[in-house]
Amino acid sequence: MKHLITTTAILLAFSAIPAAHAQAVVGQAAPAFQTVDVQGKPVRLADFAGKHVVLEWFNPSCPFVQKHYNSGNMPATQKAAMSKGVVWISINSDAREPGDKKAETGHPKWLNDKGASPTAVVLDGAGTLGKSYGARATPHMFVIDPQGKVIYAGAIDSKASTNPDDIKTATNYVSQALDESMAGKSVSKPKSQAYGCSIHYGWGDKVKNLFIPAG
Repeated sequence: MKHLITTTAILLAFSAIPAAHAQAVVGQAAPAFQTVDVQGKPVRLADFAGKHVVLEWFNPSCPFVQKHYNSGNMPATQKAAMSKGVVWISINSDAREPGDKKAETGHPKWLNDKGASPTAVVLDGAGTLGKSYGARATPHMFVIDPQGKVIYAGAIDSKASTNPDDIKTATNYVSQALDESMAGKSVSKPKSQAYGCSIHYGWGDKVKNLFIPAG
């Protein structure tokens, strides 16, 4: 079922991330970061220079995320990308999970059970990484080129719904951006409006399970 929201709710969701934190801009250098994954290994954007990088914000409890994982769409997109040398980092910025041992083991298992195997899984409970990119929803996707520039930011695809049947008629913006960039072309759709469940950053964001229409 599609969730409807009012203009006020949209503004509340967008205002939940201060402008000072929304630093990922298409066409500009991606915000540098240094963090650790669920295995305690360092994850630094600088280490992936010369490669395409996909950042995927996810939350297993979100129906929009479930749409793309239960259908196999997100794992298939990831597998196709990684087979071409793309680095894929899956991130959960929910403030309720910092240092959560259950999440540290549960999230990787959930991803694995769905057929996904990202380069790294990061629990960003403090919201540092999410805020630096301006991630608003799950899923929210960012594609970074080998020169370190953001070449795509927004939704996984063009059909903003929880209905898996919509996937087959949707344009996969992430795959499109990667294919075009790897072919030496400009990305034809460099940004779109992310849709899904709002990210709970822990400082007054009470809007959950929002439907954010794709642009």
